[in-house]
Amino acid sequence: MTSILTYTFKNLPSTSKWALRFSVRPLSCSSQLRATPAAQTKSKKTLAKPNIRNVVVVDGVRTPFLLSGTSYKDLMPHDVARAALLGLLHRTSVPKEVVDYIIFGTVIQEVKTSNVAREAALGAGFSDKTPAHTVTMACISANQAMTTGVGLIASGQCDVVVAGGVELMSDVPIRHSRKMRKMLLDLNKAKTLGQRLSLLSKFRLNFLSPELPAVAEFSTSETMGHSADRLAAAFAVSRTEQDEYALRSHSLAKKAQDEGLLSDVVPFKVPGKDTVTKDNGIRPSSLEQMAKLKPAFIKPYGTVTAANSSFLTDGASAMLIMAEEKALAMGYKPKAYLRPTYATPKVLEKAGLTLNDVDAFEFHEAFSGQILANFKAMDSDWFAQNYMGRKTKVGLPPLEKFNTWGGSLSLGHPFGATGCRLVMAAANRLRKEGGQYGLVAACAAGGQGHAMIVEAYPK
Repeated sequence: MTSILTYTFKNLPSTSKWALRFSVRPLSCSSQLRATPAAQTKSKKTLAKPNIRNVVVVDGVRTPFLLSGTSYKDLMPHDVARAALLGLLHRTSVPKEVVDYIIFGTVIQEVKTSNVAREAALGAGFSDKTPAHTVTMACISANQAMTTGVGLIASGQCDVVVAGGVELMSDVPIRHSRKMRKMLLDLNKAKTLGQRLSLLSKFRLNFLSPELPAVAEFSTSETMGHSADRLAAAFAVSRTEQDEYALRSHSLAKKAQDEGLLSDVVPFKVPGKDTVTKDNGIRPSSLEQMAKLKPAFIKPYGTVTAANSSFLTDGASAMLIMAEEKALAMGYKPKAYLRPTYATPKVLEKAGLTLNDVDAFEFHEAFSGQILANFKAMDSDWFAQNYMGRKTKVGLPPLEKFNTWGGSLSLGHPFGATGCRLVMAAANRLRKEGGQYGLVAACAAGGQGHAMIVEAYPK
């Protein structure tokens, strides 16, 4: 859904006229800080289809998600990914030789380990005969890793796949300038001293200016935060609404952490440091403190700040996905079925479901403004008719079912790893609360998105 908004709002009427259509009742989140009641177990149809192989999630884990520049700062991405794989092996006791394929997502690649899935797998003790590849699709890279795994199993090519993702924002590649890179490459090819001196004579101090990576789209040069700020303005989402939603996320995440609900987190003994056992970005504050922060992207009038944005995060995740018959033959009790496709309205229509059928929503929270703008768009007949090709609106997800264990704003967002966290949160919530269907959705740079139905496995 967010992917639709990313492109459509660039071509909207003037912001003031557009905003008038969405200046509806505030989407206050304060009432959602109370404990949410458990969903009642419902008897619904299964989404299984005849003659189509069922794909199940056996289990999934993740390392603690940490603020970049903290305990993982001296590691490489494959170190963190290896920790997630080892945690999955320990959690599930799956024999390494049973795994047919390993797929990991990542966004900002370490040049020494461009196929981080392969390096992590070898480091975790998997055979060099087990193929592994890495996918990148911005913030839905892990979603794509899972979807690829589902496709391999559904087509009969594999029975057992490990899918996951990793991101290490503590040590991103910083390149020399283009002129400096060209000169160094030419120097490497120079055969005589005269050729080298001739090349060096062309050196200028500005060659030393580094190229810093940016969380921006290449095609537009616009950062995600800038897009989120314009999106919030287009949909008349106020600064107060965004701060309220962010406070909700942190408060619910802290509650879930204190109650031991984040069971997908596995301890990670960081070499040379203490064992990390929990996410460190969960920091409930107050609306008064949040209001003191200055706009982070569009200054001085923007509404997106550090408090209502997801933070740069280090972490990795991994999931064990199997054909249902293989999982049962090995004695496993799966947690959920995976029913993947793309974009929230499409996945619901394809499954024959409505929002009322969904018991657990797990949406990626890149920014508060992005989530709340989606809410307003999903609840608008006008938007549905003019920009989605639908006759009626999708509907507003009920907050009592939405990201009730926190989200990316509070738990963190390692770009390549978030997708698996979303699916495991949905699966674990369904099991604890007695629900049947979960809806997972995430946006990604480039105007892309992913949605997936997670169906609880019968007890």
